[in-house]
Amino acid sequence: MPTTPSVRSVDKRPESARTTGAAGSGDAPQAIDPIDVAVVDKSPLILAGLEKLLSDDQRFNLVFKATDGEEFLESARLHKFAIAVIGWQLPTIHARDVLRALSRQISAPKIVVYSGTNDPAAPAETLQLGGAGFVSKRAPPERLLDVLASVAAGDMVFPFVDIRKMRSDPLDNLTLRERSLLSALGSGHTNSQLAKDFGVSINTIKFHLRNLFEKLDVRNRSQAIALFLETKHGSWSGGGVSRALDGPPSGARGRKTHGRPE
Repeated sequence: MPTTPSVRSVDKRPESARTTGAAGSGDAPQAIDPIDVAVVDKSPLILAGLEKLLSDDQRFNLVFKATDGEEFLESARLHKFAIAVIGWQLPTIHARDVLRALSRQISAPKIVVYSGTNDPAAPAETLQLGGAGFVSKRAPPERLLDVLASVAAGDMVFPFVDIRKMRSDPLDNLTLRERSLLSALGSGHTNSQLAKDFGVSINTIKFHLRNLFEKLDVRNRSQAIALFLETKHGSWSGGGVSRALDGPPSGARGRKTHGRPE
């Protein structure tokens, strides 16, 4: 059940930042409104540190803080803010789920993940799920402030991310029938067995296999099976099928399939 935010809304902007200059003084410089920011972390110590860090920088205005992902999503419906700083391993709802939930919302705030996780895939996942930045807690605090300012200006800021490893789960785009067909392939079924199991002709099976190979970006049955086994056992890293399977399967005596379903 959603909980009430642990800290009420506050506006710590100085008076000069809330106005656009004294009335009648046309030469007075226009004050720049600070950037509204929310912070979310499971650690009260980190929350206190972030509150102090943001309060000391006039570029930012802390709108609210929360201690878990569910509390943050509920509070985000009540408050308007430009950016949120969230931890990676949040209680109740992981940062991944927070990012997924916000991706379905119109005009969602930009998210900067601030974490000390040792997971090397965390920055890439943050980027892939729609985050705007990732900062390690081992970096100087000023680094986080610079990233927030850059994100507010429209940039995306991440440590080095190998985009070759960012390919999503290749099975996501398959239909239920195609998933069943791929699973049967992984069990070693022949085209004749597949036709019997699915109650269709062999030509129909070949048609479905052709579509399946195209969606998986593989050339033959052996590569499709290898990819299925990688994802099934949780070893998929987006790097593609092993090159050892690019050639003909053992015992095929060099026979080439040229992408035809066998």
